[in-house]
Amino acid sequence: MVTVAEQLVEVLRQAGVERVYGVVGDSLNPVVDAIRRAEGISWVHVRNEEAGAFAAAAEAELTGRLAVCAGSCGPGNTHLVQGLYDAQRSGVPVLALASHIPSAQIGTGFFQETHPERVFTDCSGWCEMLATPAQSPRLVRVAVQHAIAARGVSVLAFPGDVAALPAAAGTGTGGFLTEHAVAAPPWSQVQALAERLNAAPKVTVFAGAGVRGAHEEVMRLAATVNAPVGHSLRGKEWVQYDNPYDVGMSGLLGYGACHEALHEADLVLLLGTDFPYDSFLPQARTVQVDHDATRLGRRTPLELAVHGDVATTLRAVLPLLEQKRDRSFLDGMLAKHCKALETVVGAYTKDIEKHRPIHPEYVASALDEVAADDAVFTVDTGMCNVWAARYLTPNGRRRVIGSFLHGSMANALPQAIGAQLAFPGRQVVSMSGDGGLGMLLGELLTVAKHRLPVKTVVFNNGALGMIKLEMLVSGYPEFEIDNGDVDYAAIARACGIPAKRVTDPAKVRDVLAESLERPGPALVDVVTDPNALSIPPRITAAQLKGFALAAGRTVLSGGVGRMVDLARSNLRNIPRP
Repeated sequence: MVTVAEQLVEVLRQAGVERVYGVVGDSLNPVVDAIRRAEGISWVHVRNEEAGAFAAAAEAELTGRLAVCAGSCGPGNTHLVQGLYDAQRSGVPVLALASHIPSAQIGTGFFQETHPERVFTDCSGWCEMLATPAQSPRLVRVAVQHAIAARGVSVLAFPGDVAALPAAAGTGTGGFLTEHAVAAPPWSQVQALAERLNAAPKVTVFAGAGVRGAHEEVMRLAATVNAPVGHSLRGKEWVQYDNPYDVGMSGLLGYGACHEALHEADLVLLLGTDFPYDSFLPQARTVQVDHDATRLGRRTPLELAVHGDVATTLRAVLPLLEQKRDRSFLDGMLAKHCKALETVVGAYTKDIEKHRPIHPEYVASALDEVAADDAVFTVDTGMCNVWAARYLTPNGRRRVIGSFLHGSMANALPQAIGAQLAFPGRQVVSMSGDGGLGMLLGELLTVAKHRLPVKTVVFNNGALGMIKLEMLVSGYPEFEIDNGDVDYAAIARACGIPAKRVTDPAKVRDVLAESLERPGPALVDVVTDPNALSIPPRITAAQLKGFALAAGRTVLSGGVGRMVDLARSNLRNIPRP
């Protein structure tokens, strides 16, 4: 006799799923037992279902394949919500298995009763209840296919007793989507794009995550129209490396000349970005290219909307473009970019060996230098986002992921777990804030239990640093942001993870290098300066007033690590007549 649960697991295996993240319990037991007996699929025991959802999202983002998490009835599956929101907003294929109370008790206010088919509708693209064996395996396949095809979250809810019933039909076999179609723009839009690019004396390119796989085309475009190239945080890893046109990043974490380049251009070309901070965009003179037509024009008015994959669109338009001869705009922005970086580089280089608490900028810069060329970095929301944006050097092989769209705390360590399980031979580094790590501290036990070689670097400033910055900008005095003086290295050692606590800046680089090179898990707890904050490249008068009212000994500059070397190199390599 094959049960519904066994049928569900077999469909997951047919879809290529290798593991399910979750916490076992009551209504999930039929599925967990089916996994126990199945070949080629395993259960990954985490300490909180939220972490399981984040881990699944990270696996899906890095592999492009379906990943699965699960939660038992009531609190077990409602814990999944944060990670599922993150997966849905990041556009990665995740299936959540949300078991339910006994079917005969639904609607009676039974113990742990929720309504999963309602709870998850806002954080998923597909959410349905498998209520009878007759719906399986068809509904399971629909859930899988929807997650893969829509690049988002599917939630399959089912009463635990139904999962234990005999299947009503054979499982059979069936293929799932493995490659997506590529959106090619209409020829009329290609021609209109070429006309605008040819007509504009000064063009700036702003690239997002949608330029993945289009690095060569973006560089050819920039060379043809002499355009400075800026990027969003999610676009950084795909466009900043090997880029002689780089002018940095805009937004709340921005740096360099990107803001000036966007606002001084005659035409701004948005490529594969749904950049949400509209106040940083010029709100005029803009063309946008995106494979998702629903994103076109929702952040800024457009002169032209182009529906198409970025690489495909650029390959189509490049033959129609005229080579621009005037490089003055590009060269001027490269010079401004270099100057902007040089003026702040001292923020993390001056008195490094004397400054205590340690500059977090210096920690991030040292980590960038000693990490592997193909390392995967997972980054906590908050100030760790700033340090990753400004110090991690992309090269086309490294990956940097975080909760960049949902902005949830505590994402980095769970994401590192999913990344490490997906790539067991690859170096995975969690850049954890003390606030984020403390929120899901139990996942250190997950790392220890599975002996995952995750390297956790804790930026321990004893405070909620980004919240502190938000209070200062708004003119509020800091309040209740203190996390206390916690020795996370001691906690990690108690969990069975080798760990070191660093308070001497002279030891930072050596301890990081040693910890990254050692086999198995490791944690480095670095005590950093709570007053090392960062502000955007452009702030309003009201925000400045807020700083004047509330800021005391606050470091408002921020370094840029090895990016200043890139900027200097680009400036030196400007062609001379």
